[in-house]
Amino acid sequence: MRKLIIQIPCYNEEETLPITLADLPRDVPGFDAVEWLVIDDGSTDRTVEVALANGLDECLRLGADVIVNTDADNQYCADDIPVLTAPVLAGRADIVVGARPIADIPHFSPLKKFLQRLGSWAVRVASRTDISDAPSGFRAISRDAALRLNVLSEYTYTIETIIQAGRAGMAIESVPIRVNGDLRPSRLVKSIGGYVKRSLVTIARIFMTYKPLRFFMVPGLVFFGVGVLVGLRFVYFFAIGQGGGHIQSLILTAILLLVGVQLALFGLLAELIGNNRKMLEDIRWRIRRMELDGPDDSGL
Repeated sequence: MRKLIIQIPCYNEEETLPITLADLPRDVPGFDAVEWLVIDDGSTDRTVEVALANGLDECLRLGADVIVNTDADNQYCADDIPVLTAPVLAGRADIVVGARPIADIPHFSPLKKFLQRLGSWAVRVASRTDISDAPSGFRAISRDAALRLNVLSEYTYTIETIIQAGRAGMAIESVPIRVNGDLRPSRLVKSIGGYVKRSLVTIARIFMTYKPLRFFMVPGLVFFGVGVLVGLRFVYFFAIGQGGGHIQSLILTAILLLVGVQLALFGLLAELIGNNRKMLEDIRWRIRRMELDGPDDSGL
């Protein structure tokens, strides 16, 4: 029996959750069973009561073959769930991300649309994938992919999971999906200034974590190169007998060269740590798979 679990993370969604649940399907082509799982993220309102009143089952650890994640604010069109799951069912993809029509969403400001595109570009570079809407929370995930993913970010899981999957060689697809009208202000975007700050920090963190050698080596080479040029300038003046008046250039040269070397060493160290992280992620995946599915025929 092939099972689909639709999970809905919730934080104080007593008003929007009934609307979201009313749109969710109980039958999806390709699946014998469809279950819903509401994830309570510390709600202080009646979210849990509303979830129980709408007939939700507890689906955790019940053996989902595919997981669909959607938001409780009913942003995503539930009728597109079969579009999300089709590539996973066909064996073409481990993860499918729903691409919203960002340019046509009226409540997205021009700045937010630009940052969405910028963030998605950074994710594509870091993950080696072709996902056009990386922040989208509407996605389908195969069971094996879900076992492999590790979410460390406390702000949003969307970007980090795509990069992890891409770097692990999982097959990721992007499919166009529809969105519903805006029911409430975004909880992630409380202000444009805060959103810009978090977006820039997230992008920097992406490259620092998943492309550390390039992140540190490029500025390191810049500092080192400028230091060499300043040092050559000092050598020139020293050669013509005017070195005494340019001691500050020698000091600046030493500082720039030292900073450049240190950044390069940081990059090498971060790259080694990244390799170690990959091994730990593989070990964790094997342990989680044995806990939930038991050992396979090879004993792993």
